[in-house]
Amino acid sequence: MISALVSTGRRRTFSGVPARILTILAALFACWVIYANVFVISDPLVLGILFVSGILTLLFPTVGHSRNAPDNPTILDWALCALSLAAGVYFFVNAQAISDRISLLDPFTGPQFFFGTAILFLTLEATRRTTGAGLTLVVALFLLYNWFGYLLPPPFGHGISEFSYLLDILVFTTDGVFGVPIQVVASYVFLFVMFGTLLSKAGGGEFFFNLAAAVTGNSRGGPAKVAVISSGLYGTMSGSPTSDVVATGSITIPVMQRLGYSKRFSGAVEVAASTGGSAMPPIMGSAAFILAEYTGTDYREVVYAALIPAILYYIGVFMQVHLRAVRKDLRPYSGDIPKLSHTFATGWPFLVPIGVIVVMLWLSYSPVMTAGAGTLGVLVGTSFSGRTRMTVWRVIQALGDTTLRILPVAGACAAAGLVIGGLSMTGLGMKAASVIIQMSGGTMIFTLILAALVTIILGLGMPTPSAYILGAVLVGPALRQVGLPILESHMFLLYYAILSALTPPIAVAALAAAAIADEDPFIIAFDAVRLAAVGFLMPFVFIWNPAILGEGSGLQILLVAVGGVIAATAIAVSFEWIGKQQVGRLAWPLRGVLVLAAASCVAPNLPISVVGIVGTSVLIAYLLKSSTFASPATRTPGGN
Repeated sequence: MISALVSTGRRRTFSGVPARILTILAALFACWVIYANVFVISDPLVLGILFVSGILTLLFPTVGHSRNAPDNPTILDWALCALSLAAGVYFFVNAQAISDRISLLDPFTGPQFFFGTAILFLTLEATRRTTGAGLTLVVALFLLYNWFGYLLPPPFGHGISEFSYLLDILVFTTDGVFGVPIQVVASYVFLFVMFGTLLSKAGGGEFFFNLAAAVTGNSRGGPAKVAVISSGLYGTMSGSPTSDVVATGSITIPVMQRLGYSKRFSGAVEVAASTGGSAMPPIMGSAAFILAEYTGTDYREVVYAALIPAILYYIGVFMQVHLRAVRKDLRPYSGDIPKLSHTFATGWPFLVPIGVIVVMLWLSYSPVMTAGAGTLGVLVGTSFSGRTRMTVWRVIQALGDTTLRILPVAGACAAAGLVIGGLSMTGLGMKAASVIIQMSGGTMIFTLILAALVTIILGLGMPTPSAYILGAVLVGPALRQVGLPILESHMFLLYYAILSALTPPIAVAALAAAAIADEDPFIIAFDAVRLAAVGFLMPFVFIWNPAILGEGSGLQILLVAVGGVIAATAIAVSFEWIGKQQVGRLAWPLRGVLVLAAASCVAPNLPISVVGIVGTSVLIAYLLKSSTFASPATRTPGGN
């Protein structure tokens, strides 16, 4: 059943002339997106309509109706492609009339009703093909509620009973399909994905992997540590846990297994590391751009807010991997480890675009201009070396790949727009918030726990942007009602939306890793949750001590950063440390003490935080010094 929920249509791979035609068409579409964002000021509704129509036109021939779809597009695929193209042409030709139309007052013409309804159902089919039945069913349920909810008794009923009313809001305004999610994908997300694709095409992924191998490859558990660092670095380019697992895990997981690491552990390390990539600045996943737009927060502020938590997340994962490597005596990397000096000597051009991105953000340029400058940085920086220099055809391929990589994101965000439009139209979002407040009694801690659980449940089997959007519209109002600031509350929801990718029972990142590791995805997911323990606790610190998000004085931020490192280490020790007795009554009480000590390290009260940092550091040092890890005779290289 879980497989059916997350199963998507077959992604067709073409060769020869069809492949080149598809690449060129996709690259031309990418050029139009660049032109529309950088050189002209487009009407948001028209831009959204043309973007979605173009995406749908390319999507149906390239993504089959099921995973068993034939190699070549079917008649149905071409029919849906033609309908998408016709809708785009119609809306383009009549763009002015549609922009001037007064919603809910001007009646539909026949073509408007036909093509509007077509866009609605084409979006649902595209969502089913690219993200699976899970999100599609959720969206369909919301649409049914929007259409027939007037039949329900108070407080969940509403007064909307006409399909034309529903169609008007969801298709002919920027509150539905063409709302904030798709506007963000058609601008910031597309341009940053283009930046990452060009960087990867030039060899950036190999550079990041070599950099990680040079730093940690010789230590115990080296391959697992390489997976942690390289996945985090690659995540800055992709922003997608699943694609990160596939891209880096195809290298790191087999290497770990060849050295005797267990299938479970090798898959879990990759999943935990790849999932955190969606929260790693300066280029976070598309959900971060949606958060910035949805909350009206400058994207630079989101990046600053995410920096310390992302670093602490990876410190937590890295420390758990290190402690388990020591306990299990996991082998170091066995391949040819590149020298750090050689890695920088050959890969320094890849640092140029990253530096450009950081400088542009620091100078407060818009995300569009930042992505554009970063892309130019890739082309200029890589031109200094013949090995990395981009030819014209490689640039065309990168542009085409950008469009094709956006297909599932665009499908998910267009569908999420349907949910947002329906919730705002019927008021269900505020009603859901009232239910959460009633269940929690208005107590902040219980409201936060419910918010975390609801967001994770909503995110099961869904892309991170969809999970965040659903959490934001259904749970966000409840957090606002208990008095939480908007940035802290939405960063809280964003983190749990990201972590839903590794949370059982439907852990999409674990499903991707399971295919590479040849292991049960449930087993991988449960171990990944353990490795990502710091990430599950981190959002509560956002609320308790906002200095971790960069809010407050320099001393407060510095103290919480230092305290966060000690706290992440304490959490890692509590999960991985085994004392002299190996098992016994003191194990769990000591772990509880470590968790409480970790909390004191990031306390908003200055004296408590200082005492917590010093005391926890002494406790960790004592535990590690006095611990007796398994003797060499009893160690197993499996890393279980």
